[in-house]
Amino acid sequence: MNMRNTAWVIVCCIVMGSYTVSARSNDTSLHPLTHEDLRWLNRVTFGVNSETVERYQQLGRSRFFDEQLRPPADDPPELTADIRTLSISQKSAKEMLRAARSEHQRIQRLDNPEEQQRARMALNQQRNKMTYETAKRQLMRNLYSPWQLREQMTWFWMNHFNVFSGKGDVAFMLADYENNAVRPHALGYFRDLVLATLKSPAMLMYLDNAQSAVRKINENYARELMELHTLGVSGGPSGSHYSQQDVQELARVLTGVGIIPNVDRPQFRPVRRAQPVREGAFEFNPNRHDFGTKKILNETIKGTGMDEVEHAVSLLCRQPATARFISTRLAMYFVADNPPRKLVDAMAITFKQTDGNIAAVLRTMFTSSEFIAILNRPQIEAGKFKDPVQFMVSSLRLAYDGKRIINYRPVVNWLQQLGEPLYGRVTPDGYPLEESAWTSSGQIVKRFEITRAIGNGNARLFDDDDGTPRRTGFPMLASRLFYDTIEPTLSVKTRTALDQATSQQEWNMLLLASPDWMVR
Repeated sequence: MNMRNTAWVIVCCIVMGSYTVSARSNDTSLHPLTHEDLRWLNRVTFGVNSETVERYQQLGRSRFFDEQLRPPADDPPELTADIRTLSISQKSAKEMLRAARSEHQRIQRLDNPEEQQRARMALNQQRNKMTYETAKRQLMRNLYSPWQLREQMTWFWMNHFNVFSGKGDVAFMLADYENNAVRPHALGYFRDLVLATLKSPAMLMYLDNAQSAVRKINENYARELMELHTLGVSGGPSGSHYSQQDVQELARVLTGVGIIPNVDRPQFRPVRRAQPVREGAFEFNPNRHDFGTKKILNETIKGTGMDEVEHAVSLLCRQPATARFISTRLAMYFVADNPPRKLVDAMAITFKQTDGNIAAVLRTMFTSSEFIAILNRPQIEAGKFKDPVQFMVSSLRLAYDGKRIINYRPVVNWLQQLGEPLYGRVTPDGYPLEESAWTSSGQIVKRFEITRAIGNGNARLFDDDDGTPRRTGFPMLASRLFYDTIEPTLSVKTRTALDQATSQQEWNMLLLASPDWMVR
């Protein structure tokens, strides 16, 4: 018996009694989904709610998937209105970064140590606010956007192209990174996505490329761009083969790729005046660039400035190793820790044939016979264990089924406790995709504690932003959505435990803490 099933047995022994919850709906307007339908939906989305199920039944799988692959640029009006109230929506990354730099300079000029300390604490609180609001915005979209696949892919790519909010002033550029670099390209072309992350001040500060210049080269970003973002580990399963010399040459290409200074009109030599590039807080500064000829992966790249940066990105993105590395990562996230080799091969072929079209690769994966075969295996074999973000979002989507959460701090804190805080991974490799990273005894027990809070309705998710508590009842998970869609897919053990719950609150907790709910 594995760790999560052992913990489940212990919890059932503690809470089961003799009272049977009876809340079965007599409304049969929702036709039951098959096991395969539900499992497929739970991979494409962050977890079902009534709106998702109804849309799926209305369109059918093929049209539903087409819609998910081609979402509109904007959020739904109500969600857009909520997002606009956040302070991260009021200023650009350039404005926030310049304000932070000015505050750093002001603090340095202060003579009073105590005043300096207070000012630093205030600036740190501002950083924390920026991180919280960015996390809140992502969770709002994860919970309420009908375009679930885009939001899943945004989370996937934010983890793949990881930045840590606690380094330097990354927090002030975090919202821009997610909203303008990652999310618009989440279902587009991989090369465009890589180039957008390369131009992001958050990435350039996090991996130190903002300080990289000719005769003072920093190799950090070049190494991660190859190893973590595109090709995979040299000599690893992706089939990549590159040398330390390739990393050094790429680092030379990336010199001058950095962040705009506070000076509005920097001085450039006449021969370089046509070469600077400025986009928001991003800057390519030719004064800091190495214009010598480079050689990467046996291809010569002439020193032309920003053009050679784009050339190098295209070169990396079009390597067979990149196609296999990205296809493997996607299949690990959506399909299985060890995805079928035939499936990864097919995805990699699509990646190469479409020049890295992410939506096309996802279509190959989600419609493949290998994926469908996995969905039709017994639950213990078919299920992909939910990481903390998937677990939290799917639980809240079911528990509140479209009801708008007001206070996201409990959710942010729960993710912290579960070891997967948004933007909290210090190292650039991102959070693990494998089940083994999330099934320790401490992890499972913490999930039980969180589901008890959700099930009891005392998680303070609906308190006002100023902390004023609101009285809210516990959620009714024993709903039409549950009985028509989820109950038929549950194991006998889980159904038996639910039938023996002593209250609706315990019933809620037992469902959300069950082994069935831990996987998708």
